[in-house]
Amino acid sequence: MKTRIGILGYGNLGRGIESAIRQSEDLELVAVFTRRDPKTVKIHTEQVPVVALSEALDWKDKIDVMVLCGGSATDLPTQTPEYARHFTVINSFDTHAKIPAHFEEVDRAAKESGHLAIISLGWDPGLFSLNRMMSTAILPQGKNYTFWGKGVSQGHSDAVRRIAGVLDARQYTIPVDSAMTRIRGGEQPAFTAREMHKREVFVVAVEGADRAVIEAEIKNMPNYFADYDTEVHFITADEMREKHAELPHGGFVIRSGVTGFDGGHRELIEYSVKLDSNPEFTGAVLAAYARAAHRLAAEGQQGCKTIFDIAPAYLSPLSAEDLRAQLL
Repeated sequence: MKTRIGILGYGNLGRGIESAIRQSEDLELVAVFTRRDPKTVKIHTEQVPVVALSEALDWKDKIDVMVLCGGSATDLPTQTPEYARHFTVINSFDTHAKIPAHFEEVDRAAKESGHLAIISLGWDPGLFSLNRMMSTAILPQGKNYTFWGKGVSQGHSDAVRRIAGVLDARQYTIPVDSAMTRIRGGEQPAFTAREMHKREVFVVAVEGADRAVIEAEIKNMPNYFADYDTEVHFITADEMREKHAELPHGGFVIRSGVTGFDGGHRELIEYSVKLDSNPEFTGAVLAAYARAAHRLAAEGQQGCKTIFDIAPAYLSPLSAEDLRAQLL
C-alpha cells in the first residue's frame, strides 16, 4: 500500500518533494495545497489536483502524511501545530535555536489530537544532527564541528525576503577554509561562529527602498546573521536570474576525538554532502521520512518526534529481511 502524501506549499522545496515522490514507487502525491490561486500553480505530476489551502481539512481522510514546506521564519511555527491537530505532519524547521520551543508546541498539539509529527528534517538540521549525535556517542572525548557551504541557504534567503523592501534574495554560507584545515589536522580549537563561516547576501530591492536600512536589518537579524561577518550586495532582477538561479549547497560534520587508555590516538569522523540542488535533496530526505511517519502513525505513535527518535529501517522501502541481506 502506498503512502499518500500531501504537499502544503509549492515553492522550491515543494517541487523537490514532488520529484522525490516520483522516484519512489511506494509513495504517491495526492494533492498540493497553496495560498495562491490554485489555477496559477502548475505542478509536474499529471492528474494531481492543486487545492486552495482553505480546503485542506477536507482531505484529512485522503492523506497519510502532510509535508509542510513553508519557511521557518514565519510559516512553520504556526502551520505545524495547526495542521498537527488534523494530519500526520513533517517539516524542515531549521532555526536551530528555536527547535526546543517548536518541539514543545508541536508535541502538545499532536498529542491533544492523537496525531504524529516529525520536525526539523533535512540535512541540517536532520542528517547532520544524526551524525553529530552518533559521532559524539562513539568518541565521547572530543569536539564536533559543522561547516556549511559554500551554498544557498533556503531558510536564510527566505528570512531576507521577508524584510520590507526586498523583492528577492539569495544567501550564501561560506566556510572559512583555514578553520577546516586546523580541525582536519587534529586540532580542537574553540571557534566562534564568526571564525567558522561568513555569509554573503545578494538582494533585489524595491525601487526607492532604503538600502541602508535593509542592509542593517539583515546584518543585525538574530539567529541568522548577527553573529557572522556578512556582506550584502544589491543587484538587479536580471542579475539574480542570470547568476543566482541555481540552489547548490553542501557541508561537513567533523568529530575530532581521541581513543586509548591514555588518549594518545587521534580519531576523526567526517560526514559530508555536496549538492547540486539543496531543495531537491532536502525533498528527498523529507520523502523518506514521510514513509517513516506513515509507518509510525500506523503503529499508533503520537506526539512530536525528531530524527533522533526514528529507527533507520523505517526510512527504507525494503523489508527487514532484504535490508539484512543487501545492506548490512
